[in-house]
Parts: sequence; structure tokens; C-alpha cells
Amino acid sequence: MLIGAPVQSGTNRLGCEMGPSAYRAAGLLEAIRDLGLPVEDAGAIAPMPFAGPPHPNRAIHHLAETAGWTLALTEAAFRHSAEARPIFLGGDHSLSAGTVAGMARRAEAEGRPLFLLWLDAHADLHTLDTTTSGNLHGVPLAYLTGRPGFEGYFPPLTAALDPARICMFGLRSVDPAERAALGSGGARVHDMRDIDENGVVAPLRDFLREVTAADGLLHVSLDVDFLDPGIAPGVGTTVPGGATFREAHLIMELLHDSGLVRSLDLVELNPFLDERGRTALLMTDLAASLLGRRILDRPTRSF
Repeated sequence: MLIGAPVQSGTNRLGCEMGPSAYRAAGLLEAIRDLGLPVEDAGAIAPMPFAGPPHPNRAIHHLAETAGWTLALTEAAFRHSAEARPIFLGGDHSLSAGTVAGMARRAEAEGRPLFLLWLDAHADLHTLDTTTSGNLHGVPLAYLTGRPGFEGYFPPLTAALDPARICMFGLRSVDPAERAALGSGGARVHDMRDIDENGVVAPLRDFLREVTAADGLLHVSLDVDFLDPGIAPGVGTTVPGGATFREAHLIMELLHDSGLVRSLDLVELNPFLDERGRTALLMTDLAASLLGRRILDRPTRSF
């Protein structure tokens, strides 16, 4: 199930709202159908009204709108995950505050734990009090893990996510406040140095074994800036030294082999910054790999 989430309230740069259209133009629906999988396009959702007080941190912008997106995406994730595997087409990474919250509700309804694989250059662990940029795409994991300061400003969480069930891959730009949160939180963290030294296979398989042992649901949140900007320039938060083409595809292939992925975010694509759609095409290819496209099945493109 493809669900458009044209969210850009979490960033200070225009363009992410065009992301869902770019994925459709890149052929994501057709790629899934070519795999023999049933798929529907549910169109785009819109933020719900959310009335909250102004926050004393004056750097924060679009707080009520982002909270409204969180509320709408929580409902959409919970509803669509009952009988489908939702794929959320973003949109900036603030959307994960809603998608993961909705999947946490789904996991609780099924009596199972939710696990999260976070593929990102950033930890996104700022609270509303610690963010200095005011960009709310930097707060979803703090909100989802129940860190203080969101009460009244964001929708109340039905079920907070246990940090010990979070695995982060690709971190390479973490602020001091986020580093402190990581140190005390209990999440698994594999930054790019760890990946350079040890590869992606062993740590990912360790995490997937834990999900299997717990009979958990797995949500994957894939940020464009997880990838090296040399292969994925269409993002407003580029950080050099990201995952390579093969590392990213290998992760997706391992995820498919596991059979554990219940839902997926594709976030932070900014088509305005892309080059002839190459980032949208790569992200589409990665989603197809997660859904079962083998390396030998990949088409040769002429540009």
C-alpha cells in the first residue's frame, strides 16, 4: 500500500512535499507490480487539526502543522497496517513521528513488540527544548521513545517505543544533546566508522535475529541522507561519507530475506535538489530490493 505523505513542515527548505510525486514518476508502483505483488496507491493524506500552545523555544516553526501530520499519519499507519504493508512516501523525516507511532499501536493491538531500523545520517533525537534549528524533522525519535517535553505539543503516544528495540545505521552527524541521549538510551548504534570496519551484514543479522526471537514487527525508516550524496544528491541535509550503492542494496536484500518488514518510510527526498530523478530512481530501486527484486533482476537504464 503506497501512501503519500507530502510533509515539509519539519524542515526549513521547500521541496519535500514533491517527494511522493517523484516516487510515482520513478515507477515505484510498477516496480512492485513487476515483482508479482499486489499493491494499491492510496493517494495522499493531509494533516489533521491539532491545537497546541506556542512553545517557549522560539526557534521552533510549524509546530501545530507537524503535530497535525503526526496525528494523521498515526491513524493512517494503524489503519492500513491491519491488512497491508504500508509504504509511506515522504516528505521530511518528521513524518516518522506518526508512522512509527501508528505501527507501535498496531504492534500493541497484536500483542507483539515493535522494532525500528533507522537508516539515517542523523539521530533525530532532539527534544523540543534542545533543538536549536527548530526543524522538527530532528525530533521524531525523541518523541517516539517518550522523552520529556512533548506533552501538549504533540499527540499523546499510545505506546512509547523501547530504545533497546531501535537499531541505527549510518550515523555521521550527531549534535551534543543527541549524543548524550544516545549514551543513556540503549539503542543499537552503528555509525559509518563501525560500518567501514565491520560491514553491514553481521550487525544487521544480529538485530534481525533479535526481532525474530521476540516475534516482533519491524518498521524500516530510510532517509535519503543515509546514502552518500555522490549517489543520492536529492536531499537538503547532505552529509559526505554515506552508504554506498552496494551497501544500501545489501541491507535491503537482507531485510527481504528476513521476511520481517511490516512497514517502510521513504523520507527526505527533495526532487528540486535532485539530478534528473536519479535519487528518486535509486530510492525506488532500494524499495524494490526490500520487496524481493534480486541483483540479477535489476534493469539496465540508459540516461
